[in-house]
Amino acid sequence: MAVISPFKGVLYDPQKVDPSKIMAPPYDVITPAFKNELYSRSPNNIVRVDFGKDSDDDNEDTNRYTRAANDISDWLTQGILTAEKDPCYYLYEIRYELEGQTLRTRGFLGAVKLEEISKGSIHPHEETYSKPKSDRLNIMRYCQANTSPIFSLFSSHKTGISEVMDRIAADKPYISAVDEDGSIHTLWKITGQDDMEIIRAEMSDRDIFIADGHHRYETALAFQKEMAEAGKSLTGDEPFNYVLMFLSNMEEEGLTLLPTHRIVEIDSDIHPKEALQEFFDIERIDAADTPVEAVRKHMFEQMKKKQHSFGMYLTNSDAYYIMSHNGKDLGLNLPECLKRLDVSVLHRFIFEKILKVDHYEYEKEASDTVERARSGSYEAAFFLNSTKIHELKEVALAGHRMPPKSTYFYPKLLTGMVIYKY
Repeated sequence: MAVISPFKGVLYDPQKVDPSKIMAPPYDVITPAFKNELYSRSPNNIVRVDFGKDSDDDNEDTNRYTRAANDISDWLTQGILTAEKDPCYYLYEIRYELEGQTLRTRGFLGAVKLEEISKGSIHPHEETYSKPKSDRLNIMRYCQANTSPIFSLFSSHKTGISEVMDRIAADKPYISAVDEDGSIHTLWKITGQDDMEIIRAEMSDRDIFIADGHHRYETALAFQKEMAEAGKSLTGDEPFNYVLMFLSNMEEEGLTLLPTHRIVEIDSDIHPKEALQEFFDIERIDAADTPVEAVRKHMFEQMKKKQHSFGMYLTNSDAYYIMSHNGKDLGLNLPECLKRLDVSVLHRFIFEKILKVDHYEYEKEASDTVERARSGSYEAAFFLNSTKIHELKEVALAGHRMPPKSTYFYPKLLTGMVIYKY
């Protein structure tokens, strides 16, 4: 069973900083230009620690990781960061707007004891790449901290944790910050022993599903192994045997998954429409007198009506298409839970079997996807529907993995709301 413990968080002092100027989104959505902007907002912005800049003069002794460690140390000395004296959980809530609706994502932050992936109660759902993990490992080595929480889910129809969060949220929060999209991120401390026991009890038999942060979890396992090999793991309860997680109940409303679209290079000898028409009904949907925003809106509306439907944009014809599977067997040698996923059909069948795609990139916004396809050496862009929460749970419990970037949880948690220091 998963062990989810309260911890002594390191937090910014909201009396000494403007919370909205010192928080940052996760490192993997920060562009170089936005990193510069975050740097300019405050000398105490958490991006300097979590995803700092390189310098031409960097060497083994002075680099962005040593600067990150020095910043944390200096900010603690100056009182910009404060370390809690007693362990607690933290209620974290995000209020955001999406398609005209005001929604709420909430959960709690705790220190979760590390388990080998898929060998206990903690389940991944996506494949990962190696490069980001090496960067995250250096942050942990130098800073001895988790600076950004892993976004995880659990399933519970009990009401204990929800009632605790309802009551705590009625009080004044510790800190609140607004992100780039106008979403409001708010944090409260959960300090009462009875409340913490309710959380422990309800979570005692729960499976945990990693929603966003697979790299960080695998990095935490690598760091734990390093510490064990160095002879520093004596009891199994040292802080590096745990990782910072945000845990949200998937049975509550407010969780939003958005799709991540693909931009692809296709060999000039392969014509996408001709290659795909045996298995998909393909319909061109744009018109000369129709605004492109209306075309894309219609495309996404049509995509939702049938399983394994995709949007396609071809740069050569500057045209949008709807592709709907015609029912012909795709011959996918995959477990059933993966066969049913649009993202599996796109990667394992359309890309690998039909179009022989070797290179593709990711983009969240449809307009940016098309602009990048037009401006780069790309022949096509493919648009997906969102993966569903129940699909994530099914794949994870079965011990399988979706292709990378199969899910995009929105909004992203802010880095800097709480730091877990070893």
